[in-house]
Amino acid sequence: MAANPTKPSGQTGKMKKDESLLGKLGGTLVRKKKLKEVGDLQEEGKKAINAPLLHADPELLPEDTLLEENAERTILDPTSREDLNFKDLQKVLIDWINSELEEDRIIVKDLEEDLYDGQVLQKLIEKLSGHKLNVAEVTQSEIGQKQKLQTVLEAVNGVLRPLDWNTEWSVDSIHSKNLVSIVYLLLALAIYYAAPIRLPEHVSVKVIVVKKKEGILQTAHVTKHLTSTTTEMMIGRSERDAFDTLLDHAPDKLNVVKTSLITFVNKHLNKLNLEVTELESQFADGVYLVLLMGLLENYFVPLYNFYLTPESFEQKVHNVSFAFELMQDGGLQKPKVRPEDVVNLNLKSTLRVLYNLFTNYKNSE
Repeated sequence: MAANPTKPSGQTGKMKKDESLLGKLGGTLVRKKKLKEVGDLQEEGKKAINAPLLHADPELLPEDTLLEENAERTILDPTSREDLNFKDLQKVLIDWINSELEEDRIIVKDLEEDLYDGQVLQKLIEKLSGHKLNVAEVTQSEIGQKQKLQTVLEAVNGVLRPLDWNTEWSVDSIHSKNLVSIVYLLLALAIYYAAPIRLPEHVSVKVIVVKKKEGILQTAHVTKHLTSTTTEMMIGRSERDAFDTLLDHAPDKLNVVKTSLITFVNKHLNKLNLEVTELESQFADGVYLVLLMGLLENYFVPLYNFYLTPESFEQKVHNVSFAFELMQDGGLQKPKVRPEDVVNLNLKSTLRVLYNLFTNYKNSE
């Protein structure tokens, strides 16, 4: 019987050493695997925490992302904020507000900062509509400001509702100083009440629409068209007065009104050996309007104050604007038409101006 071979003692020691090395190596691999699992778990935790921000636009501020589920917020794109046409539109609206509220000694410098609490908007809608709103004059608390805004916007929406106007504003958007909403609101008021201003045409801005759905923020870039052409915006002016009705439904009676106004203006212009036969064309350069105001108020208008023979559009607008100033100096309200509309031979605008003069000076000799 053969004897079992015996392993040399040196070889046995080597095997034990290899087993020990494998054991250590195995332990190291296990620890690395566990560390990787821990790392993966931590990364998943980070993703869970940051999930609402994963789809956020890099241009958004942190407060823009704080939304409830299914809530939506619109933020003005920073590039549009610096757009020159948009800045020009804001300036026109600011100048208009300051002109309307001059008697109240209200001066608006910034649409976002000065209109968000409802105080200026209240005064503006009261002035435009001629009706006093039942709201507290001064409110400091957020709740009070939003209550005032609610009343103001209800009044505005009530006026615009019959026209199916697309309201791009709300209490929250105005109070949160959303500039696009504020501009939309002011444009609606300016167009509806036929503000005597020239709105820049084809002004648009880009906005970022942020919505939270299933805990994830979704963003989209949308273009908002604020103004169109002057003609299209004038069609939106819905101040229905006697002349609108006459033009639309009783053109025969309109001729009677025109004849009466021609008789009225010629009664005074004849003193200067001037005569009018066409209202819309002969008053378009503003010269007859200026001379007529001097005759009605019994003073001589210095020739250096206006263009006696205007050639450019700008010179004609200057004349009509100057005539409007003379009307206000005489105690009349500022005409609710733009000088440009008179220069552009807009019959209704010219009739409104002349009818206002007729009403106030019909008994003048």
